Amino acid sequence: MTDEPVQSMLTAKPVGEATEVEISIDMIKRGLIAAPALIAVCGVIWGANGAWSSAYAIAIVLVNFALSAAIIAVGSRISYAALLGGVLFGYLFRLALIFLAVWVVKDTSWISMPAVGVSIIVTHFGLLVWELKYVAISLAYPGLKPQSNK
Repeated sequence: MTDEPVQSMLTAKPVGEATEVEISIDMIKRGLIAAPALIAVCGVIWGANGAWSSAYAIAIVLVNFALSAAIIAVGSRISYAALLGGVLFGYLFRLALIFLAVWVVKDTSWISMPAVGVSIIVTHFGLLVWELKYVAISLAYPGLKPQSNK
């Protein structure tokens, strides 16, 4: 028995556009729209340090989404194996970057760790749920739903 079909599938290049870049850019735009509200809430609860901490956490999340899309877009141009490896190891790499970004500032005077934690969780979850409204879950329109002129 030969492994040629499996090998050719792993080395084949995916066909089509990388829609994750379009979706990530859309999520980053929505994140920038929602950021002032979350920063204000954290500022009311934890003061100025909470507001700065929330802004820092939101920046971490938006960079995380951009890195995710970039890793997938690059991997998809190479092969399925590169795409799969990029997704797996990119996830671990991005988790490490989030940990490092929080660990570096954890003892600074301007940081409020509860505000950072809440902002990271709310921003990740909130943007993913919000984006569900705009993503077309269809083979005809992979990525964002087409804009209607109504």
